[in-house]
Amino acid sequence: MIRQIIFREKVIRRVQNRCSVDDDGRREFMTLAQLRYAITVANSNSMNEAARTLFISQPSLSAAVKDLEEEIGVELFRRTNRGISVTPEGEEFLGYARQVVEQYELIEAKYVSKEQGKKKFSVSTQHYTFAVNAFVELVKQFGMDEYEFAIHETKTYTVIEDVKNFKSEIGILYLNDFNCNVLTKLFHEFQLEFHEILKCSIYVYMWKGHPLADREEIALEELREYPCLSFDQGAYNSFYFAEEVLSTYEYKRLIKADDRATFLNMMVGLNGYTLCSGIICEELNGTDYCAVKLKSDEVMSIGYLVRKGVTISPLGQRYLEEIARYKDKALR
Repeated sequence: MIRQIIFREKVIRRVQNRCSVDDDGRREFMTLAQLRYAITVANSNSMNEAARTLFISQPSLSAAVKDLEEEIGVELFRRTNRGISVTPEGEEFLGYARQVVEQYELIEAKYVSKEQGKKKFSVSTQHYTFAVNAFVELVKQFGMDEYEFAIHETKTYTVIEDVKNFKSEIGILYLNDFNCNVLTKLFHEFQLEFHEILKCSIYVYMWKGHPLADREEIALEELREYPCLSFDQGAYNSFYFAEEVLSTYEYKRLIKADDRATFLNMMVGLNGYTLCSGIICEELNGTDYCAVKLKSDEVMSIGYLVRKGVTISPLGQRYLEEIARYKDKALR
């Protein structure tokens, strides 16, 4: 933790001046241009493509990035015959670099170019309709004339990483007895804080035409012949990162998918189901689906993730207020 804080402060301090003197008397020459170069290379995954985007020669770009790596003592990119990829240390550095460049651009727009730039707000979330619906209400309230919004409905690890790397101010995900220790340890390592919003029981989400849709409660064994739908977690496909509780249960039929729309289609076409919080937003998914209580004592705690020591913006506070409204809608 101390190493990360020192690393972050050193990056920010170096970029604040194009030429400064370090504690040991060594002169430094890290520039905003170098940070922009590194960010562009990371986004392109190609030195040649990044050079074309930046309108500079490839050798000049390579030299600038190499100089930056030597100065900070970190290998940002791993170079192979198949191209380049960002190293884990590079991901950390680029997270801070993006923050510095974005802050500089805001200052430049306001005080140098005299532009009234749009305020930005971004959130990353697991696949929760109520989190998306709260975002929709936020946009309606504030409008898009003065604000630029972004929402990323994505994988569990990406939600965590987005908040860590300042891509999103807030992350929405759940904890339970099974994943709590592993994820909490990761939050601590990444300098993140989890705050509970609501607790809820586990529900089976399915379409109203499902043979079991009219039941008051369903046992997991009764669902054995129907396909369980689970969000694919990519490279982090560990049980601890699953978006559905009871991830270690041996399902007879299991289908992985990437998005909510596909889930809804398979619920209708295959009588599939998924496990969820039971909070239904008919405004977004329509009235063709329902949630039936699962016979289980499992409880999930849904909350928000933020960076430690970072003040939540007014838009972030308002978004959390919208999310909290669903606390009364959580089925028990």
